[in-house]
Amino acid sequence: MNKQTTTKQWIALLAMGLGVFMGLLDVTVVNVALPTMARGFNTTFTNLQWVLNAYTLVYAVTLMIMSKLGDMYGRKKIFLGSLILFVIASAINGMAPSLFVLDIGRGVQAIGGSGMMSLSMALVASNFSGKQRGLALGILGSIIGVSSASGPLIGGYLVEHFGWPAIFYVNVPFGIIATILTVIYVQETPSYGKNHKIDLIGMMLSAIGLFAIIYGLIVKESHPHWNWFKPEVSGLLIGGVIIMIIFVLVEMRVEDPMMDIQMFKRPHFLGTITVAFALGAGIYAYNAFLTALMQNYIGYSAVQTGVRQLTISGWSLVLGPVAGILSARYSKKWMIVISLLVGGGGFFLMAKSISPTVSFVELWPGMVLMGIANGMVNPLLNTAGMEGALPNEMGMVSGLLNVFRQFGTTVGVVGLGLIQDAQYEIYLNEHLHTISSLPAHALDGIKEALVNAGPFSGHTIAFSTRMAKAPFAQDLQRIVIHAYDNGMAAVAVTSGIIVVVGAIGAAALMQNHFSSQDLNK
Repeated sequence: MNKQTTTKQWIALLAMGLGVFMGLLDVTVVNVALPTMARGFNTTFTNLQWVLNAYTLVYAVTLMIMSKLGDMYGRKKIFLGSLILFVIASAINGMAPSLFVLDIGRGVQAIGGSGMMSLSMALVASNFSGKQRGLALGILGSIIGVSSASGPLIGGYLVEHFGWPAIFYVNVPFGIIATILTVIYVQETPSYGKNHKIDLIGMMLSAIGLFAIIYGLIVKESHPHWNWFKPEVSGLLIGGVIIMIIFVLVEMRVEDPMMDIQMFKRPHFLGTITVAFALGAGIYAYNAFLTALMQNYIGYSAVQTGVRQLTISGWSLVLGPVAGILSARYSKKWMIVISLLVGGGGFFLMAKSISPTVSFVELWPGMVLMGIANGMVNPLLNTAGMEGALPNEMGMVSGLLNVFRQFGTTVGVVGLGLIQDAQYEIYLNEHLHTISSLPAHALDGIKEALVNAGPFSGHTIAFSTRMAKAPFAQDLQRIVIHAYDNGMAAVAVTSGIIVVVGAIGAAALMQNHFSSQDLNK
């Protein structure tokens, strides 16, 4: 391979990396802009939820569809179209005159983001070969790790200095550069399914099923005190599961299925999606709770929080290429297992460090171990996933890894939130009545207000100007902080258990070596 070709390949990787970075960054970057948006649109946080949910829902629902379209019509074409759509939607979002326009724009932006994300790994795998493929996928994995964790820092800086539209406008120049580089340097892949019929039924069923399940989880997250059997929640979840079962049955009988169900019979593939789910439910979901701890309770600004969280995301920049190089010499399976166990240790350290006086000084050792796990596992997972796939399956494998990573994040945020709420409420119930100076007639009202506000906002009530004048203020504030700490420690322990289970799944299911017979089973 000559030097010119190699240079073109690395420029192609830069183009795809830019697309992936923007697509994943926009999953989290909006969070820090919500207070500014609320003032700009003169609305409430509740009404702003769809600025987040529209992207999350559409992104997760369209990942598999975009993967299949890439396999059928050429991955470069669909990646490029997705990139252009993402840039146009970003510009519209920055200019959005109303919340409704912004919500619609976020949904359209998510379609572009899912297309870039779902096809990036397959494009990298087909544009590189041999040892360079492992290194390139390692670098892409670092980009995935950094983009997922750097939202608070980048978003906080842009909002603080340029206003909330900047978080969307910044995508335009970088998107144009990525578009030009993609056109010139990224090589097209064969259209493996060019003679296939589009599986419209499969696409519709997968979209409706995933939408129902993820929206059901979002509804439950928004109403933590609702019972799981409440029709608004259970109806969506059960209906979504039924539709996904129908989807599987249809795919087993269709001549040209959207997804080859036989992939799920391969232990190695099951191992990789288990790890992807554990990454989302453990590490990425926990980031939301860590951000709230650092901003709401410790008192760091969005930018200060983002800078400190570089102790997590910064490792992806360092370890991604290293993991890619090591994957050519050592077992990817066992490196993933060991890295996840290191991450589990980080979560248990975090749980131990939570206290009313906690600061970054106590948190950073656990954050470093989390960062090492994230920085190693993401690139190794990409390489292992592509290694266990046939060329015509790479687009769908890439899409499914991202589906399970995103689905894991959604499930993790809901599940960890419910655990935090439960532990927070248990502590309040056990200790509020011990405040001797708190009048009995006020106890129930204050308890109800704190429980309804939840762990994220209970601090605001306890430390409000009105409450601070009460004779029982200090005792109340101490109990609220301990209740929050109780919930946060439980969240950290649960996240640690999730990544350890992911390590066990990887050890039990993933393979070290492949042959053509393995892939055709």
